[in-house]
Amino acid sequence: MSNLLFATPKELTGWLSKLASGKRVMAPRQEGPSVVFRAYTAKELAAADVNALLKRSYSSPKQAILPQCETLVAFKSAKDPEDMSKLTTTVENPCVAEPTVLFGGRPCDARGFVVLDRPYLEGKFKDPYYAARREATVIVTQACPTVLNGCFCNWVGSDPADKEGSDVIFTAVDGGFVFEAVTEKGEALLAGAGFADAADKAEAVAAAHAAAAEALPAPSTLDHVQEKVAARFTDNAFWDKETVKCLSCGCCTFICPTCQCFTITDEGSQLDGRRLRSWDSCMTPLFTMETSGHNPRPTKANRMRNRVSHKFSFYPERYDGYFSCVGCGRCVVSCPVSLDIRHMVKAAVEGCDLVFEDAPVAEPAPVVEAPAPVAEAAPAQNPAPQKPASQKPSKGKSKKK
Repeated sequence: MSNLLFATPKELTGWLSKLASGKRVMAPRQEGPSVVFRAYTAKELAAADVNALLKRSYSSPKQAILPQCETLVAFKSAKDPEDMSKLTTTVENPCVAEPTVLFGGRPCDARGFVVLDRPYLEGKFKDPYYAARREATVIVTQACPTVLNGCFCNWVGSDPADKEGSDVIFTAVDGGFVFEAVTEKGEALLAGAGFADAADKAEAVAAAHAAAAEALPAPSTLDHVQEKVAARFTDNAFWDKETVKCLSCGCCTFICPTCQCFTITDEGSQLDGRRLRSWDSCMTPLFTMETSGHNPRPTKANRMRNRVSHKFSFYPERYDGYFSCVGCGRCVVSCPVSLDIRHMVKAAVEGCDLVFEDAPVAEPAPVVEAPAPVAEAAPAQNPAPQKPASQKPSKGKSKKK
């Protein structure tokens, strides 16, 4: 038997309904004019229209693992009736990692979790809340059947059938869908599905993947994007020009699969309360407001510079050249004033001239002993960076877990 399995639409909804009897199954759902990821009941999935479950969501599915608001800790204190100056305090960690199947996202959505994994799971300190939900979630991804306006995953080293971050990936073919397990979690999920072998459909799957990839616009040349975006940091005129229309609404950050800004707030009283972590946006004026009243990023140009630099310069610098943008295009199609991050990045790259280590170097001239000491030359204004991004084997591609 091959590692490819075939399911008809009816078999697919029946399998999802069976999964929902013991797990939380989240999939795209139409709510008014928007498509968002929501949990379905087994009954709903049994009667669901497959096409409705496969719609492209307007918001990202990151809320399945990183909720919009979650309680980190809750506490209650009771005074000692015999000594009112003494308190007995109980502290609870209410994190519940419910077994979850995240169904119907796209490859860019799955790669978004890989981007989030690095700050939340790597290094000395790991986030236990994120880690618990990540471990309890199986990601079942749909290979993109078509390319939508705003898609630019090929700019950041991906493609419409990228398996990175997915546990299972499936492709629409004539008569149904072909499933392929990518990880051990995916194999375990498909083990009891009862789907038929689909070895004879491998060519159809490859053709579907190739057609979607060919439909993407040609990627922009982003040579040395990390260094060139960094070089724009002090170019205030550039960022003012690029953000003149920006409303600072934060829409681009809230629908992004990789934005990770949050705020911590305490609610309740001194005797009974909880600490919350909620999504926040670096595009809003109050995000960096300090207690003193000073704001290091007071203008929308400063804030957009931070957002773009984080995705294409700061994050790659910290994580071995990998972008924190997955090219889903949600910010492009949802911006109320039609700002386009692709245009900003391309303008930053094309208008910046730097000298890099991998540039052709002329043969050195023979050394001639000088008759007298010579003053040292002044350092170059733009020293070559230590790690040019173009030397990396696959810029924007994350290491397989």
